[in-house]
Amino acid sequence: MASRKSHTEHLRNVALFSSCSTKDLEKIAKSGDEVTLPAGSVIVDQGQIGKEAYILLSGTATVRRNGKKVATLSAGNIVGELSLLDHGPRTATVIADTNCTALVITHRNLIGVIDAVPALAHKIMASMAARIREFDRASFG
Repeated sequence: MASRKSHTEHLRNVALFSSCSTKDLEKIAKSGDEVTLPAGSVIVDQGQIGKEAYILLSGTATVRRNGKKVATLSAGNIVGELSLLDHGPRTATVIADTNCTALVITHRNLIGVIDAVPALAHKIMASMAARIREFDRASFG
């Protein structure tokens, strides 16, 4: 099992949490649970309602959208981050290629951290806005 310090370092590299302080990251890391996902496990399933996100601590996973491979993920990548903000359907299926370890953060636990540190919501919203703008530029120029 990785240490909370290691979890904090992984969170530091996740775009969604890029503007968070070390103290914020420590609170988020503390709200999560480390899980082991065997090779072949479906981490998230496209179309299913999501209630948590997974930050890969080790291993690799494949992202498929409508059955087509769109990405390969490794340590430091996040899966299901939209579910931290709402309970909408998953936009892709992610399957563990190898045995994976992940930090799981539920919507409920993140909201608890945000309730305790309201300024965190502003930081997360700013990070999401930056990602949406980046996607918009890449897609539409």
